[in-house]
Amino acid sequence: MESTGEMVALPVLVESNYRACTIPYRFPSDNPKKPTPTELSWINLFANSIPSFRKRAESDDTVPDAPARAEKFAQRYAEILEDLKKDPESHGGPPDCILLCQLREQIFRELGFMDIFKKVKDEENAKAISLFEEVVRHNDAIQDEPERVENLIKGIFAGNIFDLGSAQLAELFAKDGMSFQASCQNLLPRPWVIDDLDNFISKWGRKSWKKVVFFVDNSGADIILGILPFARELLRRGAQVVLAANDLPSINDVTYTELIEIIAKLKDKDGKLLGVDTSNLLIANSGNDLPVIDLTRISQELAYLASDADLVILEGMGRGLETNLYAQFKCDSMKIAMVKHAEVAQFLGGRLYDCVIKYNEFFD
Repeated sequence: MESTGEMVALPVLVESNYRACTIPYRFPSDNPKKPTPTELSWINLFANSIPSFRKRAESDDTVPDAPARAEKFAQRYAEILEDLKKDPESHGGPPDCILLCQLREQIFRELGFMDIFKKVKDEENAKAISLFEEVVRHNDAIQDEPERVENLIKGIFAGNIFDLGSAQLAELFAKDGMSFQASCQNLLPRPWVIDDLDNFISKWGRKSWKKVVFFVDNSGADIILGILPFARELLRRGAQVVLAANDLPSINDVTYTELIEIIAKLKDKDGKLLGVDTSNLLIANSGNDLPVIDLTRISQELAYLASDADLVILEGMGRGLETNLYAQFKCDSMKIAMVKHAEVAQFLGGRLYDCVIKYNEFFD
């Protein structure tokens, strides 16, 4: 079902001084009529991704005249981006990653493109589902708990590589697909640009979270081989886990309805995930329709479920880095993502494909 009703703030978010976008695109002293260097670099980043989006839209066989409409999308979005370079206050600006994503999605939807990544998402989900048991058994075989948690976290990073919103990764993916285990082994060496892994593992041994709200990201290996084995481990420890997924399709992010289908396929006849009871696993519609998220605008359903969360996890570059990296919560929180845009790497002072795990413990 689509999320209905007024959007509200996440109840465990500290709203004072909250700003969804992580990177400061402009400062009060900047000329409102002139784009800042940061705005220009982000406008160019979105402009550079137009060809890969157009190509994906051209092959959407659910849309009549897809090639012509895809061309229209490319022209219209390029024009809007040029307008923003001339006048940052046009089209609801000044621009930031939320507005740039909104404008792109709006054009696609106006032209009848509802889910241009549907085919590739379905293919990747099917592939990842076939590997799920192998990945989980591999994790379960690790007797040492700190080592197992580290392996599960590395699995989230490896899964998060599957991101067709990144132009370079879309190209790489088109060439040879991606091997999950190889991705786990090939992560950049630690220390990562923000690396709270040791701290998180030490807390894991000492804390037992009762309710974990997990904002999820991409389809395929990300959700199935990265997030779900980790969520299963939390369930095994007695936590209630709420997976919050998008209301509507946006790039290759998993939607609420797709996630329900995926989990139904992974459960056995007793409703278990490889022996782990799933009665405490909830799937929530976040109310969001973008690859980034403003936590003051979520569905009432999710707000209700999250009101007593004691750990919030934001996964993926869009939700955990480009937005919300510095968001504060009235409970423990973790942001976990791979850096897949050079602009984000530069801002963080890290490397492209660096990893970020930012864990904050809440003290009353």
